[in-house]
Amino acid sequence: MRLLFITILSILFLRSEARIIMAGPTAEIKELRKALALARDGDSILLQAGIYKEGSLLIERSISLIGTNAILDGEKKYQVLLVSGKNILISGLTIRNAGYSAMEDFAAVKVVDASNVTIENCHIINAYFAIHISNTRAVVIRNNRIEGTPRSEQLSGNGIHLWKSNFALIENNHVTGHRDGIYFEFVTSSTIRRNHSEKNIRYGLHFMFSNDDAYIQNIFNDNGAGVAVMYSKKVRMEANRFDLNWGASAYGLLLKDITDSYIARNIFYKNTVALHMEGTSRIEIRNNDFRNNGWAIKVQASCDNNRFWRNNFTGNSFDVATNGSVSLNQFSQNYWDKYEGYDLNHDGVGDIPFRPVSMYSMIIEENPNALLLMRSFTVQLLDKAEKALPVITPGNLTDDKPMMKYIKQ
Repeated sequence: MRLLFITILSILFLRSEARIIMAGPTAEIKELRKALALARDGDSILLQAGIYKEGSLLIERSISLIGTNAILDGEKKYQVLLVSGKNILISGLTIRNAGYSAMEDFAAVKVVDASNVTIENCHIINAYFAIHISNTRAVVIRNNRIEGTPRSEQLSGNGIHLWKSNFALIENNHVTGHRDGIYFEFVTSSTIRRNHSEKNIRYGLHFMFSNDDAYIQNIFNDNGAGVAVMYSKKVRMEANRFDLNWGASAYGLLLKDITDSYIARNIFYKNTVALHMEGTSRIEIRNNDFRNNGWAIKVQASCDNNRFWRNNFTGNSFDVATNGSVSLNQFSQNYWDKYEGYDLNHDGVGDIPFRPVSMYSMIIEENPNALLLMRSFTVQLLDKAEKALPVITPGNLTDDKPMMKYIKQ
């Protein structure tokens, strides 16, 4: 932290036209509000250690606000920082106790009608919305620690919330205790990378009507559900972890009405449903690991032209489930630990197709109470008979080239 502060000071001294305004208990300017009123475009405010209870503060000029052990306290009554403008940096602050309003989306930091805004190295505690962004271009939110106080879905806001924005970078944040950890609505050409979103009430990440985005190398664990991507297209989902999202309606990843997207090199571990797909088309799902889930994949009859290949399915109660009699999707070259076929020519590919949908899973789709019979001898016998002579399961939902060995990703 000290090295970062010295680096920032060095950069600021090199900017000949910029002023440095010191504010705090031992400075000439005691109040942050007064320092903000005095600042001009290009200036930097260095906020000293201390607790600042100054209500709601407005930043409209192109300035840098940099804290060193400085705490902004909203006293559970105020929206703490409202930002509107361009070329603004907020760094190194602790912001706590932002207010709650049933009529307005109060936030610790709210950014409206802005561009080129960076919020980094901040610690946000006990806020309704932690960081709320709307109608903003080129925002960077990185290296922040966001800790909410989970109450109910109605009384909690989102950790990082973006609406109608583009070219955003959300990177290296830790978000916990909110309604949704990260929320995108009408957000385009943006990246969510290396974040950890856990123990949120609803979703670790929630996408709505957001296209041409990517989320990469994130961890979503122990949320109400891991990630929901809805009504979107051209979304890249790569190298994430979806862990321990358990519950009656919990998913590792929920896809609803999305198209032309890419899901690769992810790990799905111990989720009730690892991947649930509804109304999805032209999705490539490859090189993922599905481990120890209740259902690895639920693909509804409304899905078509999706390709599943070179994925590993190990230790799942059910590998694939569907509610249709015909599959319009392709499975090829996946590894299935339930495969009992053989490889006479030793090319690493099974000589007989694998049917990943069991009769028992089809029965459970119609009658969930049938789960009580799981692992009974009768169910195992019926499943083997169904694989030999398919009657209930989709006859064309097969992997014609099942791999004999676990695929190293």
